[in-house]
Amino acid sequence: MLDMKFIRENPDVVKKACELKGYENRVDEILALDMRVRELKTITQSKTAEKNKITREIPTATDKAPLIARSKEINAEIAADMAELAEKEDMLHDLLLRTPQIPSADAPVGKDDTENVEVRRVGVPREFDFTPRPQWELLEMNGWWKNDKIASICGARTYALFGEAAELELAIQTYVLQKLMAKGFTFVNCPSITKPQTIFNAGHFMGADLSVMNNDVFMLTDTDRCLAGTAEIVLNSLHADEVLNEKDLPIKYAGYSPCFRKEAGAAGRDTRGIVRIHQFNKVEQYIFCTPEQSDEMHEHLLNNLCEVMEDLELPYRVIAACTGDMGFNKVKMHDVEAWFPSENTYRELGSCSSIGQFQARRTNTRFRDKDGNMQFCATLNNTGIALPRAIVPVIENHQNPDGSVNIPKKLQALMGGRTKIGGKH
Repeated sequence: MLDMKFIRENPDVVKKACELKGYENRVDEILALDMRVRELKTITQSKTAEKNKITREIPTATDKAPLIARSKEINAEIAADMAELAEKEDMLHDLLLRTPQIPSADAPVGKDDTENVEVRRVGVPREFDFTPRPQWELLEMNGWWKNDKIASICGARTYALFGEAAELELAIQTYVLQKLMAKGFTFVNCPSITKPQTIFNAGHFMGADLSVMNNDVFMLTDTDRCLAGTAEIVLNSLHADEVLNEKDLPIKYAGYSPCFRKEAGAAGRDTRGIVRIHQFNKVEQYIFCTPEQSDEMHEHLLNNLCEVMEDLELPYRVIAACTGDMGFNKVKMHDVEAWFPSENTYRELGSCSSIGQFQARRTNTRFRDKDGNMQFCATLNNTGIALPRAIVPVIENHQNPDGSVNIPKKLQALMGGRTKIGGKH
């Protein structure tokens, strides 16, 4: 969420952010509520002081009745003012939770993903001298999944990998975690079960009503828990209500967890294969830093995922998300997209996001700077790797005519020294 003081001093900037990101502009309503809240606080303080003065005078007064009557009258007035104050504070809080983050000045301006900007391409898509198979054919012919069986057991949009494909999934995950740990990230094996408020504190949903998450989040019936869609949710709250030292920043985490998403808005999309499913595994990069370190850390996180693409020997491109596509809580965002031969296009494998102090205000995560002043931390996140989605471009780009798949060199040691899997043995 944004700082109320910032909104007071920069209403036009906030209104422009609402316009650029495509959210309702309620800044004037926020300012009016803020003014009334501050007014009510002043009124209640003044009346409380008057009541305390009367309370002190009553014991020595000759005629106590008027003082007692006035005290009761003030009590009623204070109760009414406090009730209005609570109502107005709730309304203000809800509106603040509906106000989007200010996008970076260098973010492309646009209404949706059709106006995103390609920053660079790395690698050239392979020209096959045979007709390449899509992911589901490679999985089927090599006995690497049992799609119909798992769907009959667990329902649609679930998966299980078998044999060498399951080994490949684990090898990719292990490789990325080892790479990030070598770069100073602390490995965190995150829980997937969390509290709804923890998800809300990550700033992906608007308003104060937690039920807004019900279309996207799996709630655990008859409990106060739900299933997280990314390790970012838990990592974001690791230092809630703490005061960190500036010298300890940046703090870098590599969080692994199973992730759960309803994919309610994706009906009819990616119904074949393992790209869009309800449960998947993900390594998430997450950083707490000072606002001044944020741009440098954004490039650090982005480059890490780009290096992973190169280590997996995948053609990829980097996309700068426009203001209308970057999301509610982001300052700026870059997507990394790998080449999917079966679709003859690039598909997203990760999003690198700078959140500014937006999340830290929700979690009250602060640091004390070198001058002793308290500030909210800046936070950033990026995918380390998402599985099994990342397996798709690996097996499609590295396939052979017999259905076997060449293993990228950086993964071969984790695959027992094998250079390829599948095909005719």
